[in-house]
Amino acid sequence: MIGTASSTAVSALPQTAPPGDGRQRGVIVAGVVALVLIGLNLRAGITGSSALFHDLQAVLGYGPLIAALLPSIPTLCFAVAGTATSWLTRQLGLEKAILLSLVMLAAGLLLRGIPSTGMLLAGTVAGMSGLAICNVAMPSFIRVHFANRTSLMTAVYTLTMTTGATVTAVLIVPVAQALGSPSAGVGSIGFLALCACLGFLPIALHAHRNPAGGRTARISPWPLLRTRTGAMITLGFTVQSLLAYAVLSWFPYMLATTGLSASESGLMFGLMQLVSVPAGMVLVAIGSRPRMLRTAFYLATVAMALGVLAMLVLPAVWAPLTAVLLGFGLGIFPLVMVMISRSGRTTAETTALSTVAQSVGYLLATLGPFGMGLLHSATNSWTLPLSLLLAVALGQIAVGHLLTAKAKEQHPKEQRPAASHSPEETRP
Repeated sequence: MIGTASSTAVSALPQTAPPGDGRQRGVIVAGVVALVLIGLNLRAGITGSSALFHDLQAVLGYGPLIAALLPSIPTLCFAVAGTATSWLTRQLGLEKAILLSLVMLAAGLLLRGIPSTGMLLAGTVAGMSGLAICNVAMPSFIRVHFANRTSLMTAVYTLTMTTGATVTAVLIVPVAQALGSPSAGVGSIGFLALCACLGFLPIALHAHRNPAGGRTARISPWPLLRTRTGAMITLGFTVQSLLAYAVLSWFPYMLATTGLSASESGLMFGLMQLVSVPAGMVLVAIGSRPRMLRTAFYLATVAMALGVLAMLVLPAVWAPLTAVLLGFGLGIFPLVMVMISRSGRTTAETTALSTVAQSVGYLLATLGPFGMGLLHSATNSWTLPLSLLLAVALGQIAVGHLLTAKAKEQHPKEQRPAASHSPEETRP
């Protein structure tokens, strides 16, 4: 989550009608529906293109540099484009900024359907820039509109995100084959983003008709790096992002280069995503128990390390086991998002922590997919890239230990809404 001098000028839906009002209940329901639709899109554009990278390169004919750059664009956009989020939310309001990001996402994904390397790159940049803004804004959206249910709504949000990624990973290759073109297949994901735009439109219209009374205090995110909480959350987010996007970007391609067909690789990719759905729910349930957060982090980090090790030493016939281990390791993401949503005494502080964690985290995480692509091109082997990835996975175990030490101290306080919030802000 990424921003400059930052605070979110939020349009508080709960302030526009008294509790129990029928219209207000309708807005809350619309908010949940919009949250689900947005979640379905937040990895679909990434996993869908990952499953088709091998076919896209074969059809469009781009070289190894573009092949290494393409999976790195999402994390670069998350690090750079997301810095506009705080400014956009101050200028437009939280809901209208999210709507704008969804429009950018849909337009960019549809643009990728044009069979051209230039359009593939341009559409990926535009779509992932919109996705970056949405990534940063969603924890604040949950904090404002579901303050008493942050864990539940974050779990719903991440569940739908991994569900969208899973379904897309499984179906995208058959869809591309049915359409007769990998470009058409990857562009078809844009229609899912259009659904999210339409689903979020009522929320943005409601916010426009019922503007918030004022702006929240401005908090610069960058000084938070000098605090232990800010530094540890940023470090934890960085390591899990590097591992996640390295795996998400190259797992199906690696399987394809070891002898599996595109359909089989996509199926294993879908299995990995499918496992991450219940894994995230189980890990959040474990981590929500008193003094169990560290245990949940250990389970996720050890599974990720074992998955990378299995990918390194086991033959392709063991791909299902590798997919299961990696999928369970990817379940760490909801834990990190819950910690971010609970951090900070105000919405502005949460946005600032979200901003610095995602801006720094995604920028450094770009080294994962980009570095793996370049090393594979240079060595014509996955041994060195996977060995380095294994070292990072082992390091994540130590990072999780340090991160949860601080989290355990703060957990009781962070479960309660900040005292500085108005009653309307803390009642969804």
